[in-house]
Amino acid sequence: MAWEYSEKTKKLFMDAVQGLPGTHIGEIENPDGFGEHGSIACGDSLRFTFRVEKHPTDPLQDIITEARYLTFGCTSAIAASEALCALIEGKKLTPVESLNITNQDIVDYLEGLPDQKIHCSVMGAEALEAAVINWAHKRGVSLDSLGIDTHATEQEEGRVVCKCFTLTEPYIKRKIKELHLKTIPEITGAIKAGGACLSCHHTPGGLQDILDEIWGKSERRSADEQLPSLPLLTDVPIKNQSNKKVPGTEETLSPFQFAKKVEKLFDESIRPMIKKDGGDLELIDIKGTTVYVELQGACANCAGAGQTLKYLVEKTLKDQIGDQIRVVQV
Repeated sequence: MAWEYSEKTKKLFMDAVQGLPGTHIGEIENPDGFGEHGSIACGDSLRFTFRVEKHPTDPLQDIITEARYLTFGCTSAIAASEALCALIEGKKLTPVESLNITNQDIVDYLEGLPDQKIHCSVMGAEALEAAVINWAHKRGVSLDSLGIDTHATEQEEGRVVCKCFTLTEPYIKRKIKELHLKTIPEITGAIKAGGACLSCHHTPGGLQDILDEIWGKSERRSADEQLPSLPLLTDVPIKNQSNKKVPGTEETLSPFQFAKKVEKLFDESIRPMIKKDGGDLELIDIKGTTVYVELQGACANCAGAGQTLKYLVEKTLKDQIGDQIRVVQV
């Protein structure tokens, strides 16, 4: 599956990876502002640095003269990082003024992004905020006194809702309100929450409960409109290769029944989720309770492939069929 990128997005990406003049890949030595967002383990990470021309008496009048980034991610992540730097340098903004740049400004600069890639623009805006906080600390500027909420306690004090990407309840709630997200797929597309193992979708206190709390149940869409439903198979145990039952169960599946249930989950739930991010997955073989797969498309060489196999593919199979299942990439 190929993403429909705008010509501007593609040009920014190609210019950046070729290191053409005017592009911004790199890192400023001894920067005035430093910020990071994301995690390589989760598939996307952005390090953002900037340098300012310091005002002799008033740090609030510092002007950002240079912005650089190091991005581990896809075409849209790199293009969005380029857009962020171009917007800041082009407008000659102060660090505080730069906080007015939103993810939507980045999307507009790129002349649009696929819905599933909006999280790339969010990543840039979050890294910028972290860098401005770092600058403010160095320059003795109190952002709180200016009425700027730095969300400093979101990760430290918030309950973790999405364990796969370590996203807390305060952060998720803030982004839902800022981006006016109404469904679980919209949340996943914007900030990646719920995009791996799926377990936080409808669990008590999970994504749907947070949506209902913010917007009210009247705006809730049915689960069938949000994601392919997972058949409830957790009460159907399986045999392993030594013919032992899963502890605490009485029934077993034949190898044929087991294979059919695995195939159904692949077709109805696992592959559609992976395809949303440009990848694919082929079921190669099943031996006992070991499932052999091949990652394809964008997932084939992705640094987060191991996380995808563990937290999406294997966990879904274990949750829906049996704990003894193991997924192996071939």
